[in-house]
Amino acid sequence: MDTVYISHGSPMLALDDCPARDFLMNWREVLPEKPKAVLAISAHWTTMEPSVSSSLYNSTIHDFYGFPPALYKLKYNAPGAPDLAKRVKMLLRTAGFHLIQEDSSRGLDHGAWVPLILMYPEVDIPVCQLSVQPYRDAQHHYDLGRALAPLREEGILIMASGSATHNLRTLDFGSNSPPSWAVAFDNWLNECLMNGRFDDVIQYEKKAPHATKAHPTPEHFLPLLVALGAAGDGAKARRIHTSWAGSTLSMASFVFTP
Repeated sequence: MDTVYISHGSPMLALDDCPARDFLMNWREVLPEKPKAVLAISAHWTTMEPSVSSSLYNSTIHDFYGFPPALYKLKYNAPGAPDLAKRVKMLLRTAGFHLIQEDSSRGLDHGAWVPLILMYPEVDIPVCQLSVQPYRDAQHHYDLGRALAPLREEGILIMASGSATHNLRTLDFGSNSPPSWAVAFDNWLNECLMNGRFDDVIQYEKKAPHATKAHPTPEHFLPLLVALGAAGDGAKARRIHTSWAGSTLSMASFVFTP
């Protein structure tokens, strides 16, 4: 099973007619094989130490406000994956991550359920989530991914969900043209991934143009490092979607093939 990084943008992705939504609705063209379960690494679950959800049934968390009522009516109550949660804890502990928390009551935040409601609308695939630690660096998250690599051989889809660029203060819904700084970062990221310069991606804060403007906070970029690490050192990256939302949000998505 390949690993993937999805730029989920606004929660309105679930409803709005846009290229990124169309792309996710045709997900089976990207990965025809149905996963046994999904491990979602979302930008919207941040903790001090890695935490994994282990509920039997997932509730739908509407972790946003000010959106149309129709968005709050959407539900994605996928089955939980407690056995996968235990497997994740075991793999992480074996790799030296000893402070692994378990949350048996957490549901799916919009970083997980918004893409999944489009990718797998049948709601029949078990899902659990793994948190990110924005207080830790990119190498930490790449190492998390490396520890989880065996899951690929077990039919588990490791789905990282964030945003290739994410600066909400610069959003401009009146413009169809992304600013030069956003384009520069997006192009740099694509070039690094396509050419296997993964060390540069791990050091993006030092290496990337306009890194702090593209990501004033790191939580929407860090899931990418987990997916990249899980694919392995010799992985091949492929950009499977590119579009823009609100002028400055890159909706670029990638698949990593071992």
